[in-house]
Amino acid sequence: MNIASKDFNLLYLFHVLYQERNATLAAQRIALSQPALSHKLNKLRHQFGDPLFVRAPRGLTPTPRAHELAPQVERLVMSLEGFYERCEGQDFLARPARLHLYSTDYVEQTLLPRLLPLLRSQAPNLTLVTHNTRGQLPREALEKGTCDLAVAGFYTDLPDTFHQQRLLDEQLVVLASRSHPGLGKGLDLDTFLACDHLLTTLTGDLDGLVDRALRSQGKQRRVVAGLSSFIAPARLLRGTDLLLTCLRSLAVEASARDDDLVMYPLPLALPVIEVMQIWHERTHADPLRRWFRQQLWTVAQQSAVSTGNNS
Repeated sequence: MNIASKDFNLLYLFHVLYQERNATLAAQRIALSQPALSHKLNKLRHQFGDPLFVRAPRGLTPTPRAHELAPQVERLVMSLEGFYERCEGQDFLARPARLHLYSTDYVEQTLLPRLLPLLRSQAPNLTLVTHNTRGQLPREALEKGTCDLAVAGFYTDLPDTFHQQRLLDEQLVVLASRSHPGLGKGLDLDTFLACDHLLTTLTGDLDGLVDRALRSQGKQRRVVAGLSSFIAPARLLRGTDLLLTCLRSLAVEASARDDDLVMYPLPLALPVIEVMQIWHERTHADPLRRWFRQQLWTVAQQSAVSTGNNS
């Protein structure tokens, strides 16, 4: 094959589209007009003989072929970026630095086990400090520079000076004790409503996504405790008749750690939770922070595959 006939910029376009899952955001990120992006996407589809990205209600959905190509394209793009950074004499990974990540214990459990070894090997003088978002976007900290990156699934109405990127999608499931006396025949909505519940609340508000969805149907569940952690509630279920609606990756982790816990589908139609990373325009072009965001995105994709949350 003669690679002289290949347009390598198309691989970068694929890389950005796979990350953003949105043509408008991808066009903004690589400074292309919508018609120009559409033209390049058609060339990309022709080159690989596959649609690669198809329209969906919230943007673009990768095809199976795109999921197959994504890890290889990511390695190529990162290799090229590293090549040019070395050519330009950038040694930012070797410099002492401190990065502040605002997130939750969910992010710490799900992403940090893969992220920290990577940071230690590639940026040995980097120190990572995490902070709890307490259920709100740390807008002032991002604007002042005391927060480098914020990660959660509940940020909305971002100012124009903020950037965002989807890291992964999470489904909500129900976690319960294997010995729960009311779940012998499975979990339907009536059984769900007849049980007592734990929930996670970072603000003290007990009116969560599940409760709002139930209220729209004229229904209500009984919440007996709201905890300020995503991790702790699962540890309270063993041997009880309580239910916990939680993110699927947390349920997978908890049931793998404790064989008394079992996971059920949520008997209620709810959209997936989009876990996003948010940063301010002031750090958008900074090489170290750009590299850090890429590493976080990479480990998020690995986590999604391992927990069955990839879409």
